Amino acid sequence: MDQGDAMAVLQELRGDAVVITAMAAIEAWAQKSKLPSRDLPIADAMGKASSVALGLALARPEVKVIVLDGDGSLLSNLGTLATIAGKAPKNLYHFVLENGVYATTGGQPIPAQGLLSFARLALAAGYASAYEFDNLEEFTANAWRILEESGPGMVCLKTVPEIRSAEQGVAPQDAPWHRSPLEMVADLRKSLGTA
Repeated sequence: MDQGDAMAVLQELRGDAVVITAMAAIEAWAQKSKLPSRDLPIADAMGKASSVALGLALARPEVKVIVLDGDGSLLSNLGTLATIAGKAPKNLYHFVLENGVYATTGGQPIPAQGLLSFARLALAAGYASAYEFDNLEEFTANAWRILEESGPGMVCLKTVPEIRSAEQGVAPQDAPWHRSPLEMVADLRKSLGTA
């Protein structure tokens, strides 16, 4: 499935949820989001978006927290699954954009591509639920229900790789997701009424 199409579905269902993005998902989500004051991109901290999402979910249990992770990012911090399951935040929804490659660095295959199931790993760690979708229509039909369930929940979306080539370079420095971390956190705190 196309990553952008899946994100468009999620944007329509997010309500006022905070969305935390990692690596390649940052730019793609920024193009779909209609509530950027509740978005928190975690750039240059591969594998840590889910850890930040957990902290926020625990600090603000009344706020729905969605994390858009990559399969390569999650592999670099698999321990987060046990930590999230152990804390059991009912308001955390962990989406994994599973494209089988490290898209940000040129498309190298991830280890054990096609051999492991992030959904099964999440359930084994103790997540309340886990789903896998490789079809946009099926995801669209089920996404609203998943976001109403008690978390932590994982949703693996099998997506087509969108690889950034060296010729494309990096995103412009004036892109909205290139604000300083302090600015982004200040905006989020203001949106949450804690500034």
